[in-house]
Amino acid sequence: MKDFIQNEMTRKVFFIVLAVVCLTPLISSPIALVLGFGLAVFIGNPFEKHLHHYIHLLLQISIVGLGFGLKLDEALHAGKTGLLLTVVSIVTVMVLGYFLGKVFKLERPLAYLLSAGTAICGGSAIAAVSPIIKPSTKQISLALAIVFTLNSIALFVYPAIGHFLNLSQEQFGLWCAVGIHDTSSVVGAASKYGDEALKIATTVKLARALWIIPVSLITMFIFKSKDSKIKIPWFIGYFIVAILLNTYFPFMDRFSASITVLAKSGLNLTLFFIGSTLSLQTLKSIGLKPLAMAVILWITISVGSLLYIIH
Repeated sequence: MKDFIQNEMTRKVFFIVLAVVCLTPLISSPIALVLGFGLAVFIGNPFEKHLHHYIHLLLQISIVGLGFGLKLDEALHAGKTGLLLTVVSIVTVMVLGYFLGKVFKLERPLAYLLSAGTAICGGSAIAAVSPIIKPSTKQISLALAIVFTLNSIALFVYPAIGHFLNLSQEQFGLWCAVGIHDTSSVVGAASKYGDEALKIATTVKLARALWIIPVSLITMFIFKSKDSKIKIPWFIGYFIVAILLNTYFPFMDRFSASITVLAKSGLNLTLFFIGSTLSLQTLKSIGLKPLAMAVILWITISVGSLLYIIH
């Protein structure tokens, strides 16, 4: 199809039309991701070079918007519920990742990127520890490609398993927050499952993302890097402010529902953008050993957290 749509302007118009469609209630999060990927494969992404910055910005804005759909007591309950599971899962994945890196004989920085991305919050964790461990550009790209590929699979697999096992909204939200790497896919999968699952998944995942700070400090010690800066996810603070505004200012009740709807639309658009940055060439570049390590880590955290939540 790329041969038929060679005109750059036509491709841009097609991209914009699909992006607008993803903002409507007609498109779910998984479908938005598939549309983006399909566009990248069949006609190419005319805005690929400029999208990466906007993906992170739009995701952060959307998450802050979701904060207006939460009350403080709900957020505290969700955070408390997922605290133990969060700590255990992060430690387990980081330790297991170290040994799997040795078993598969992977470069140390690549193994560490895959472990941190799986343990905490996908691409954000990879971006946070990269300046500290100083991996090559190829290692960063490879880690991101693997994480985003597994995220895309999770967006479809998790809701299907959740319905098959008849998980409650609370159980599924907690499982998403622990088992899925990236925040965008966590929120996307949870929003498909239900509003209560979405609230729990968003809160627990953002609380989990704060572990970027201690993990970055430990990383500086392990890799003996004193001049590196820690990248703090400041947008989580704005998410907390949104919760406080929605809890203590009654007039916000007039706007909170509309803001939440806009935030969900923004999330769909984010997933469309993410899908459009993937390509068959990117997927083919993924090596078998790094993929095997990432899959083992993902299955371990997914199955382990699910068994803990159920029992």
